[in-house]
Amino acid sequence: MKTTLLKKCGMMGLPSIALLALLGATSARAQADIPGLAGPGFDLTASAGHIDTPDGDSLLVWGYGATGNPNGMQYPGPTLIVNEGQDVVITLRNSLAVPVSMVFPGQGKVTATSVSGATGAGSLTLEAGTGGAVAYRFTASRPGTFLYHSGTRPDLQVEMGLVGALIVRPSGFSSASNRRAYGHAGSAYDHEYLFLLTEMDPRTHNLVEFGGIGAVDTTQYRPVLWFINGRNAGDTMLMDNVAWMPHQPYGAMARMHPGEKVLMRIVGAGRDLHPFHHHGNFATLVARDGRLLASAPGAGEPGYPDLATSDFTQQVLPGSTMDAVFEWTGKGLGWDIYGHAPSDPQEPHEYGPDHGKPLPVTLPELQALTFGGHWSGSPFLGQFGPLPPGEGGLNANGGLFFMWHSHTEKELVNNDIFPGGIMTMLIVEPPGIPIP
Repeated sequence: MKTTLLKKCGMMGLPSIALLALLGATSARAQADIPGLAGPGFDLTASAGHIDTPDGDSLLVWGYGATGNPNGMQYPGPTLIVNEGQDVVITLRNSLAVPVSMVFPGQGKVTATSVSGATGAGSLTLEAGTGGAVAYRFTASRPGTFLYHSGTRPDLQVEMGLVGALIVRPSGFSSASNRRAYGHAGSAYDHEYLFLLTEMDPRTHNLVEFGGIGAVDTTQYRPVLWFINGRNAGDTMLMDNVAWMPHQPYGAMARMHPGEKVLMRIVGAGRDLHPFHHHGNFATLVARDGRLLASAPGAGEPGYPDLATSDFTQQVLPGSTMDAVFEWTGKGLGWDIYGHAPSDPQEPHEYGPDHGKPLPVTLPELQALTFGGHWSGSPFLGQFGPLPPGEGGLNANGGLFFMWHSHTEKELVNNDIFPGGIMTMLIVEPPGIPIP
C-alpha cells in the first residue's frame, strides 16, 4: 500500500520529500533505455566542475564529459553504450592540472596510444598530462554491465569523480523487440535503470579546491555523502537533465507496470560496500561483474539462468557490478490491488487468485491519518480518494510507491541530514499509463 510503504520508512508528510517529489516523481525518466553516449567511438575530456547536494553544499569534483558538451564534465562520467563485438575507441583529453587516465575492468586487452600533448606511462596505463590526449582501444567481446575509472591514483581521483559505467549490449539486441542484458532469455526486460553507487568525503574536495591537494590523506577517509548516479536523495527522484544540476544529469527513479520486468544495472563505483535494498519484492540476480550466472550457455532457459539467486537486498561490493531482474504483480498480498469486485473483468497482468478480494483492513477516518504527498487517497492502483485540502497531489497516476535504498542506515542522510543519501523510489504505474 502507498501509505504503508512511506510510513514504514518514517517519511509520511515530510515537506522536503513532498517538494522534491513534486518536482520530479511524476515526471521521471523520458528515455526508453538508460541515457548515455552510443559508441563505438567516444571523445571525452577530464575537467573540473561543481556539484550540488540537497543539504545546500557545493563541491568541487573532477569528471569525464563529452568533448564539446557546453556543460563540460559530469558526475558520474557519461554512460558509454556499445554493442558486443565492436572495436571501441575512447579518446581522453585532459584539462586538469594533474595527469589522468582510464582503465576498463572486465575488458580484454586494452591498448593505449598517445594522441597529442603530454603523455606518460603510469602504473596501470598511459596517462594524459595537462593538455594531452590518449586513445584507449579494446574489443567489447562480451555483453554486460561494467565500470570504468581513472587508473591514476584512483584513491584520490575516483573520490574526486573520475568514474562511470560501460554497458555492452548483446548480439541481436533491439530496443524495440529484443531487450536483453545478455544472450540468455532469462535476462529479458521491459525497462532498465542504472544505479551507480558512490560516496564522498567533502574534506578531500575542499582541500583540492583550495590548493591543499598535497595534504589529502585518503587513509583518513570518512564519507558523509552517498550517491546514486551522482545525486543524493531526494535529487535522485528528479528527472534526467535538470537545468540547475548541469553536472549531474542522471536521475534514478524507476517506473514499471504490474507484470513487467525491470533490469537493475547496479555498479559499486566507490570504495565502500552498499547493501541496496528494494522494497516490494525480491530481485533475481542474473549476472555479476559482466558474467552471466549460468553453468552453461542457455542453462535455465526459458526461465532465469540456472545459477541465478533471488534476494531482497543486493550486496554491492566496491568495484563490482550486478544485473538483477525485478518483477511485481501484487501476487501474495491476498487482496485485489485494483479494487475490483468479483464480477469485474480481470486486468491482463492481474494476479488471478486475488481477483475481487477486498482489502483486508478498514482504513481509519481521515482525521486519524497522516498524509504524504504520494498518497492518492486510495490503497488501490490507479484509483483516487478524498484528501484534506493541501494534501497529496504528487501521485498523478495513482501509482504504488516502493522505497529503494541502502540498508546501511548512515547512508540515508546528506551530511547527517535525513532523508538523503542512497535512496530513491520505484513507481508501479497503472496499466495504460505510458512509460516512455
